[in-house]
Amino acid sequence: MNNSTRKVDGLLFDKDGTLFDFHTTWSAWAGDLIEDLAQGDAAVRGRLASEMHYDLDERRFRPTSPIVAGTNREAAECVARAVPDRRVEELEIFLMETSAAAPQAETVPLAAFLQALAAEGLALGVATNDTEHGARAHLGKAGVVDQFDFIAGFDSGHGAKPAPGPCLAFARAMGLAPGRVAMVGDSTHDLLAGRAAGMQTVAVLTGTATRDDLAPFADVVLPDIGHIPAWMIA
Repeated sequence: MNNSTRKVDGLLFDKDGTLFDFHTTWSAWAGDLIEDLAQGDAAVRGRLASEMHYDLDERRFRPTSPIVAGTNREAAECVARAVPDRRVEELEIFLMETSAAAPQAETVPLAAFLQALAAEGLALGVATNDTEHGARAHLGKAGVVDQFDFIAGFDSGHGAKPAPGPCLAFARAMGLAPGRVAMVGDSTHDLLAGRAAGMQTVAVLTGTATRDDLAPFADVVLPDIGHIPAWMIA
């Protein structure tokens, strides 16, 4: 790949729904979480499903769920509305610990994909609205945590998407002009953050959002991250 002709010098990835398939990871985790918190109480189960916008029959988040693109704190606040006897701070820790152990399904074989990008001299980062602890745990399980030059969660001190802080922090850390970086994600939060930072925006369809949801905010919509190398030199 010729550096003078490729579109970017850095790629900043969202995590859930981008590097990892959203439903395999988070819909499965949420179903187990609801059962754990409900303790067999149908009314609590129903409240949790309602607040989380979770389909109990399909065992899947609905696209409208505030948890899909929200921070761990926002998820804890959402859950707390259904179980008011549990403190938000307690739930925040509980969600962080249980989500770190959530099952992962890579959207493409990540190790080989990231190695190929790094070999081309690209700076690689992750900016997620999950905790940094959760991000490092998931990337570590996939054996790719060391492939990234930069990893930020909503709690890493740069703010949370859709604000541009995490994107700008990556550009600064890598010494890159924002316009030479692409923010890659599956939600409008990702794309809005990238645009606010002055970055290129790449949408992928491995989360809960549709092409129609993402296209207005993206320079390109791809089926998954595996299509990025071809896009970079097109």
